[in-house]
Order: sequence, then C-alpha cells, then structure tokens
Amino acid sequence: MQHKTLIKVRGYHLDIYQHVNNARYLEFLEEARWGYLEDSGDIEWFAAHGLAWVIVNININYKVAATMGQTLEVYTQFSKVAGKSAVVSQEVRIAGTDAVAADAQVTFVCLNQKTGKAVTIDGELRSRLEQHLAN
Repeated sequence: MQHKTLIKVRGYHLDIYQHVNNARYLEFLEEARWGYLEDSGDIEWFAAHGLAWVIVNININYKVAATMGQTLEVYTQFSKVAGKSAVVSQEVRIAGTDAVAADAQVTFVCLNQKTGKAVTIDGELRSRLEQHLAN
C-alpha cells in the first residue's frame, strides 16, 4: 500500500541558498510516516500491543532542489519485512512535475515499550506489517 502526504514548502524550510535545507527532508519524511501510521490505524494497534517504531537507519538521496511555495508529494510504502527490522521506502516529488527531490530507505525495529528491546517480527506483528508490503 502506498500512502501520499502533501507538504507545502515554507520560508522556514529554506537555507541560505533558498532551497529546502537537507535536514528538513528528514522532517518531511517523518511527517509522511506519521500520516501513514494514522491513516492505516497502526498507531492504535502498536499502542495497544505496547510496541513502538524506532528508526535505526536512514539512507537518503538528494536529487533536485525544492523551493518556497512548491508542494511536495511524499510517497511512503513498506518494501521489506525481515526478522527484527523492516524497511519503508519514501520518495519526495515536486507536485505538478516529474522531479524527484529526494528518496530514502528507512529501516526501523519494533521496540517493546516495557523492556526497551527490539522484538522479533513474527506472528501477528509480521502479518500486520506484511499487509503493507508493496506489490
């Protein structure tokens, strides 16, 4: 399942070169992941099961500069579910164009909130995550 989040580029997102600062893309990607979790119902499910997503790695590629006033479309989808981690693929596109501003592979683990330890992704948790895998 692919999810789309729209983000309007504001002046405070820009750096001295008048394009979106590289660190802001991490915020845009996080905003899109939260939107995905809210819309899928996963926030409630994870909370009910005492689990939390914890990002352990982000690989991001910056491709085209985004500037003030543009609308960004952030596409989010699961691409891999492994034994202890999963990967979410994200792409930031400039709306109304074919331009990709950035793309990222975000690896996370599911943390047991009581123990503070990563859990094995199996059973109901695996089923929950695998239902989101891109076809």
